[in-house]
Amino acid sequence: MGIPLIQLEGVSYSYSWGADSVLCDLNFSIDEGDAVGLIAPNGSGKTTLFHVMMGLLKPQSGRVMAFGHELKEEKDFISLRRRVGLLFQDADDQLFSPTVLDDVAFGPMNLGMSPRKAREKARSVLRELGLSGYEERITFKLSGGEKRMVSLATILAMDPELLLLDEPTTGLDEVTEKRLVSILQASSVARVVISHDYDFLEKVTTSLASLTHGQVVMDEGLHLHQHTHVHRHGDHPHHH
Repeated sequence: MGIPLIQLEGVSYSYSWGADSVLCDLNFSIDEGDAVGLIAPNGSGKTTLFHVMMGLLKPQSGRVMAFGHELKEEKDFISLRRRVGLLFQDADDQLFSPTVLDDVAFGPMNLGMSPRKAREKARSVLRELGLSGYEERITFKLSGGEKRMVSLATILAMDPELLLLDEPTTGLDEVTEKRLVSILQASSVARVVISHDYDFLEKVTTSLASLTHGQVVMDEGLHLHQHTHVHRHGDHPHHH
């Protein structure tokens, strides 16, 4: 086993002084090739966990390690964000350039790619995602599902070594979701996927974790498979 891509050790986080911890002495690691589905009720801290991993929130205690190094300062996390792609829960938090092509090309240019090469890369990723013809579309005029896929394109254009996907199927129609499934199934990039959609998780992840009482539990008792998705004494009830 190599060095974890990201490792959290004893991490605790609360949103205000004296409030209950959202994350409590949490330990979690992601290795190369992992494809983990993260499930828990709304408000349990799943998005908070991603934001701590990316340095968008600073834990009150514990350590965040990535690629063998402890991340302490903002400059450390800037380096991390060049290698890890976070898909925000709200696409409007991710898109800021005037056009789709500008948004998708921004990341590669930020990594040092020339504007011409970055635009070529952006067009290639958009084509892969079925978004050819969207290049000059205005981002804020896109539908929710279109924004979701463009947000994913901004991440994939940077060739990340790890994907953190927060409810990636939100707003997607059936055809677009199938395209997303195909893309993830064909990718060997490690990923953690937050979703309430068990059918989707069955197709794009190989293991499950739950976030309970502020801690991540790699749940050996949960098994993803078609139709009989998850069963463990009703911990995570769902409809068939």
